[in-house]
Amino acid sequence: MTNTKKSASNGSTSSYLEVPMSSNNRTTPSQASRTKGKRKVSSTSESGGIYHGEPDYKKDLSSILLLLFLYILQGIPLGLIASIPMILLNKSAATYTEQAKFSFAYWPFSLKLLWAPIVDSIYSERFGRRKTWLVPMQYLLGIFMFSLSFQVDGLLEQGNITKITAVFFCLNFLAATQDIAVDGWALTMLRRENVGYASTCNSVGQTAGYFLGYVVFLALESADFCNNYLRSADAAKAIGMVTLSEFLYFWSWVFLITTTLVWILKTEKPEEIDFSDEPRLSLVDSYKLLWHIIRLKSVKRLILFLLTCKIGFAAADSVTGLKLVEAGVPKDRLALLAIPMTPLQIVLPLFISKYTAGSKPMGIFIKAMPIRLVFGLIFAAIVYATPRYFASADGSYGWPYYTFLVLVYSIHQISVYSMFVAVMSFFAKISDPTVGGTYMTLLNTLSNLGGNWPGTLALWMACSSTLKSKCIAEVDGYYIESVICVIIGLIWVYTWGKPTINKLQSKSDRQWKVQSSESNRKEH
Repeated sequence: MTNTKKSASNGSTSSYLEVPMSSNNRTTPSQASRTKGKRKVSSTSESGGIYHGEPDYKKDLSSILLLLFLYILQGIPLGLIASIPMILLNKSAATYTEQAKFSFAYWPFSLKLLWAPIVDSIYSERFGRRKTWLVPMQYLLGIFMFSLSFQVDGLLEQGNITKITAVFFCLNFLAATQDIAVDGWALTMLRRENVGYASTCNSVGQTAGYFLGYVVFLALESADFCNNYLRSADAAKAIGMVTLSEFLYFWSWVFLITTTLVWILKTEKPEEIDFSDEPRLSLVDSYKLLWHIIRLKSVKRLILFLLTCKIGFAAADSVTGLKLVEAGVPKDRLALLAIPMTPLQIVLPLFISKYTAGSKPMGIFIKAMPIRLVFGLIFAAIVYATPRYFASADGSYGWPYYTFLVLVYSIHQISVYSMFVAVMSFFAKISDPTVGGTYMTLLNTLSNLGGNWPGTLALWMACSSTLKSKCIAEVDGYYIESVICVIIGLIWVYTWGKPTINKLQSKSDRQWKVQSSESNRKEH
């Protein structure tokens, strides 16, 4: 029910309650003194640090608004994709095995490192390094959504999960590629002193886009919600005010029109800042660099940590939302619970960052992990109790139940974001600044992948082996799976996870650097 966001992002197989943090890779190039003609970009402070001047958003207001809009557009297809499992559950009573197949549609954001070097290395200087990819990708997104709008209803009615997954995987692939281009452009579109606003645009923009594509769409698509809140009693209908086909059609034209305007009106400046600390690499060199980073002994252990640390949350994060819908909680009401969550998600990282700024940011990660694991049992208890103790005689749920859900998930979010902010701070601390962008992209991608594969597996395992083809709520094994995940998570954190992260945090900066490692090999 949560996502790792963005970073993921964000990135989890299912997020049915709250708008997830983006799972995208947030990095800023290493800082160094730069000059362009007479324009001073930065200077070295007396303390030895790099000073770029005080941030002033007014100087980059148009660029900030453009970035915000581009990230909103990026969030639209992500939100739509997240809504598909809910629609499948209602339209074709998709089994959890089929839901697991569809979860592969979320994977492009966890795999984009595989083609990110291509986007960074191959481009037309005349057209613009980032516009070379941004403009075609957004046109393709618009065309794809336009074409899909005429076929999606039939596609969902047929219930061919393999075909549905392939279609939305392609849509997510285009969004992930657009994200690579926008992230790169953000670092050169803004002045150096304002580059910090890029992550704000990303977080706010993608969250808003996801909100539109998921929460707003599910509300407008729901006949129950529209009849109760948006229509008069005489105008009640058996369908919502907007269909998935109509929603896709509308946003396809938004993509096509706004991309044309960006192409014509926004000129991509030559990259005024030559980040000499982070060398410009050819396509082949970029992949070689990734291989060198992965070969570092410290990174190998960290990779194993990242790929296994979220196993304990798999059932809670990926199956709980579907189980609540199966228990009779309307999907539109469940989606609308994201509204009170959104302010909390914005404030929490700002508060938690105070405790992750030290030399050992992962301390709070380890402390928060057992708390988040226990919520796996709490969610299972809620799923069990929902139809038995909270449903009224007609099967509906009143405001006390939804208030209770918001309260529980608000507390849960504290542990989620404590872990998220801690791991992002740790990545920033250990990344070799000479190859910071590539290093951070690798670590963020692995972190996202570490949330995706357990979620997909959890959906596959949600059905009890004693059943035939359909899962039945009372015997589907969700409760057993939840307990097993929590036990595995607790054993993991206390026998291997905590000692491992303590060792990793105690390593010197030199042990994380690529060039130092290569020099040591040559010396020996």
